[in-house]
Amino acid sequence: MLRLKEQEPNISNVACNNDDLKQISDKSFIKYISYDESNFEESDLENIDNLKDKISPNQINWINIISPRNLDLKNLETHFNIHPLIIEDIYSTNQRLKIDPFPDYLFIVLNAINSCEDEELELEQVSIILSKNYVFSFQEFSPDQFVQIQERIKQSRGRIRKQGVDYLVYVLFDVLVDNYFTILEDFGDKLEELQENLVRNPNPEILQEIYDFKKKILKIRKATWPLREVISQLSKRDSEFISDSSIIYFRDVNDHIFHIIDTIETYREMTSGLIDLFMSSISNKMNEIMKVLTIIATIFIPLTFIVGIYGMNFQFMPELAWKWGYLTIICIMVLIALGMIVFFRRKKWL
Repeated sequence: MLRLKEQEPNISNVACNNDDLKQISDKSFIKYISYDESNFEESDLENIDNLKDKISPNQINWINIISPRNLDLKNLETHFNIHPLIIEDIYSTNQRLKIDPFPDYLFIVLNAINSCEDEELELEQVSIILSKNYVFSFQEFSPDQFVQIQERIKQSRGRIRKQGVDYLVYVLFDVLVDNYFTILEDFGDKLEELQENLVRNPNPEILQEIYDFKKKILKIRKATWPLREVISQLSKRDSEFISDSSIIYFRDVNDHIFHIIDTIETYREMTSGLIDLFMSSISNKMNEIMKVLTIIATIFIPLTFIVGIYGMNFQFMPELAWKWGYLTIICIMVLIALGMIVFFRRKKWL
């Protein structure tokens, strides 16, 4: 299915070591955006205490919260009728990907994936609450992955200001899925580099890189398969929070997820093939070494036989008293060695 929106720039890589993540997680940010086709309002909030009063019933309201674990979200339960278990799921960032329907909203748990500066991958839980005129999005720790969407809304680019709240959720999904594509493109480049290095110089360091690459593939696969189920449910679910006109957009994202999964499976097979190629290359290299050593040993077998005969301590050996005996034996040994080398070359063993 063709893409139904304009392309957006990709978010930059982030540092993903534990210290940086902890530092980012300790900082909470709340961005409130309210808009319709002709109006736009944006503000940064310190807490959600008075958020209920800011919600406009005639506009689309988006509250984007980064690092919610440092905030008191009890007002969500009081003012927005959010179930306490949902708040616990938002705080606990190891939830499985899912959709929980409630009378007044849908609760959705997703996984974003961040490509780090040190080429590691970091999974991030993104929770979304979708109601009739507002959306809550909760990001675990990373720099705001949705900042480009905020700019689109502010500048009234595309159709987002003309669509409903369900379209906003689709755009959130789409940005996360686009980041999967970006990471997979980097994986493709890395895979080509590993293939070239493996053919040029198969060594244990290359094998370790292949195993590390395979672990990354498995990590992104672990994040993608459940995401497929979530988006598939949204594209088929008969829900009052998702209009018929928006279903096609979720189906578009669903198609992209299947494309991502196919690409991941292809990369997994190629990685396994690289491991087999490495083992085969090492085996061939070892066979070449053994062939050379075998040929050298074969050449020295008759020479060792001759030396062994004339090394015996018998008194009556005619050649021992012959003036040219030593030189003759040396010449015979050289001729035997040269003859065997010529023979091996004709057989193409050398």
